[in-house]
Amino acid sequence: MLWHALQYALAMNIHLWFDALSYVASALLFRRYFYQKDLLPKGELRWYYYTVVIVGFVVGAMALSLLNAYLSLGQWIVGKSVLGALFGAIVGIGFFKYFTGIKGSTGAYFVPSLALGIAIGRIGCFMMGLDDYTYGIESRLPWAVDFGDGVLRHPVQLYESAMMFGFFLYSMWVYKHHRAYFEAKIFYLFVLFYATQRFIWEFLKPYETVVFGLNVFQIICLVLMVYAIIYLKRSAHGTLFKKI
Repeated sequence: MLWHALQYALAMNIHLWFDALSYVASALLFRRYFYQKDLLPKGELRWYYYTVVIVGFVVGAMALSLLNAYLSLGQWIVGKSVLGALFGAIVGIGFFKYFTGIKGSTGAYFVPSLALGIAIGRIGCFMMGLDDYTYGIESRLPWAVDFGDGVLRHPVQLYESAMMFGFFLYSMWVYKHHRAYFEAKIFYLFVLFYATQRFIWEFLKPYETVVFGLNVFQIICLVLMVYAIIYLKRSAHGTLFKKI
């Protein structure tokens, strides 16, 4: 009886277990390779920087998830969105850097941990099935998955997991072989890659569209894609192989 109760509890909280695994793996990776190699502001400004990042992550994650739930389901359901967290942190740090006069990329050494964390976390989304509301639309492809409602669906969570794990490997390769390029560009490449692949997968989800056949996530993706392209172009002038 106790064993069955434990199995049930684990099944109901499997997303939390994978979230915890993603946080631990990301933290260990950062501690092992990047803890002493950051581009962050020094002294007191660093703690303000961390505060802005955390607030941006939390507010962005909850706000975008709430908005999508309301548009798609007509209900205000509390959740968290990786895309919203990334967008919120970028906006917050953008204002922070503007008012403090900080120049250049400051997020490069967070990228491998972010990519690995997302890759692991999306497996948790997949394991939660219909309850997580990140599942795909109906599909007849050989790898389509039935989450228990008799409908074969795109495992979009695994699509994103595979893409982000691939970017994690790429980012580690660039870190090892092209350090200056890594510091100057990898964060913007990460944003562009994540936003582009996420934009594509959103066509395979049952979310309500907002404008031009796009849902709210895709609109945010387009904003991030433009942001990343602009900053990649800026970093190309004199900073390609030079620390910023």
